[in-house]
Amino acid sequence: MDVETAIDWDEAFEYLPGSLVELKAQPGTTHRIDFYEPMMVPPIWLVDDPRPRYPHELRIVSRLNERVCSLESQAV
Repeated sequence: MDVETAIDWDEAFEYLPGSLVELKAQPGTTHRIDFYEPMMVPPIWLVDDPRPRYPHELRIVSRLNERVCSLESQAV
């Protein structure tokens, strides 16, 4: 099995680090996504929660503070 084809890239880009999410089981309890690890099950790790989460457990509240990559000019 090719690992690259097994990764759900749409899901990985939906749950980006820094996004604010709410636990569906605990409405009003929000957390920031620390990282998404596609090779782990469940794949989503939260900053202040030691337990990884599945996407169906979360509702995305905001993506305003996400940092996907730094855009800095480099001298060539």
